[in-house]
Amino acid sequence: MVSFIRQDKLGALALAILLVVFIMGIFAPFFALHDPLEQNILMKFAGVSMEHPFGTDHLGRCIYSRMVFGIQNTVFLALLTMVCTIAIGVLVGIVAGYYGGVVDEVIMRFCDVMLSFPSQVMILAIVGIMGVGIENIIIANILIKWTWYARMIRGIVVSYAHKNYVLYAKTIGKSDSFIISHHLIPNITSEIIILGTLDMGWVIINISMLSFLGLGIQPPFPEWGAMLGEAKNTLITQPAQMIAPGMAILTVVACFNILGDSLRDILDPKRHNR
Repeated sequence: MVSFIRQDKLGALALAILLVVFIMGIFAPFFALHDPLEQNILMKFAGVSMEHPFGTDHLGRCIYSRMVFGIQNTVFLALLTMVCTIAIGVLVGIVAGYYGGVVDEVIMRFCDVMLSFPSQVMILAIVGIMGVGIENIIIANILIKWTWYARMIRGIVVSYAHKNYVLYAKTIGKSDSFIISHHLIPNITSEIIILGTLDMGWVIINISMLSFLGLGIQPPFPEWGAMLGEAKNTLITQPAQMIAPGMAILTVVACFNILGDSLRDILDPKRHNR
């Protein structure tokens, strides 16, 4: 019980941090102190000050302002990717788990083939074929990850598809759409939320990693991974350039993981029986 209360407190703290991040991202023009694209070579590598809370980069741009605007290109695009991935995975998983038979076999075998390849290698291959750009990174992440969600959701749906209330609904002639919308989706929503929250960190790291490699957001637009990529060129002379974007990625990913763990504890039906 003590560990659970402690986990709840950590989850609340993680949620509060994420809410602050989202608010700053939505209202970035109000929180930023400077134009994130404004260059001033005379202010190159300026130290921390009231005008530049995180200093400036190699082009004299305000790191703090670029961090604030970078939320939109890092966290928000990761959220968009996750929503699209879950939507496709849930749709396919419900169809496979509810109808079963040949449909289930075909879908699951295709998912098995896709999941047999390392995800990072597949994403790099897709981006290499489609070309550089954040749009292609989002598409690549969706194409690779939806199969995992389809398999997970399918397993959850199968566990509910043989419940008495579902069998009764079928017996009295309720349509498949009614059963899915009124019995299955409400029961799997908590699992979907938990899976999505825990996986947000993976998507953020993927987007940042590919931008770090120069395959995602292109200069001069701010993105945390791309900022790390720019800072690596001055790692020896100006190592502090990597602190802000690196800590931002670490903090947000950790918060999503902690929040996901807390939601799993809260939404776990077995918890109420202990």
